[in-house]
Amino acid sequence: MKIRPIFTATCAALAIVIAAVVSVPDGWAETPARQSDQPALDANDGISGIRIPDSPLARDAAKLIRDTEGDLLFQHSTRVYYWAALAGKRKGLDFDPELLYVAAMFHDFGLTAGYGESHSRFEVDGANAARDFLRNHGVSEADSQRIWFAIALHTTNGISTHLFPIAALLAEGANMDLVGAGYDDFTATERNAVEAAYPHPPQFADDFLQAVYDGLKHRPETAQGTGLADVMAYKDPTFRRRDFSLLMRNSHWATGK
Repeated sequence: MKIRPIFTATCAALAIVIAAVVSVPDGWAETPARQSDQPALDANDGISGIRIPDSPLARDAAKLIRDTEGDLLFQHSTRVYYWAALAGKRKGLDFDPELLYVAAMFHDFGLTAGYGESHSRFEVDGANAARDFLRNHGVSEADSQRIWFAIALHTTNGISTHLFPIAALLAEGANMDLVGAGYDDFTATERNAVEAAYPHPPQFADDFLQAVYDGLKHRPETAQGTGLADVMAYKDPTFRRRDFSLLMRNSHWATGK
């Protein structure tokens, strides 16, 4: 077994994350005053100046995701990109729109049918796929690894905000699209423009919950300890949430057995 190469690669990955955290702009925690109702939709400028990147990398990502995920998750992922990019622009954050778009496209990829036998967390499956995609397109190892962390952590509240901008924005965009978190931080014109271009279908909540359940019902253990456990309990009356307090009280250390 080649211990040294494995150890070296692990250290390199950790170094990437540490470097990214250290380099977060000083103005991260500051939220500039929101511009009220400035024009949001323009044929040349996209939505408030935010456009989907027009590059081979972005086009390849969009094609792969649309062909694999279907319309529901593809449209959701597109809205997530817009919410994330709009938030980044509002906060004055420095981020690569192309990499943010790939992160948004792949963030739910682990819920697709190709992972029907996986017992990893779906976030990790999607992160692995995004990293492989980026590597195959010649993106640097550092950037590929950053997108891995952004996707892997996007459902873990309270972590992404303290990492690099794309990680924070991806989580923020996903929460906005699913539960309306930060709804009032966007202007009505911005919300209406995104919704006009990529509308939530009438049954979006039920359809999305079903998609999550379908992606996790063969690996319910991966939902434990996360908000996804709520989805499992909602869809499956036999699902039981893990109780960490009981685990501690019934452990070998507590019972002496």
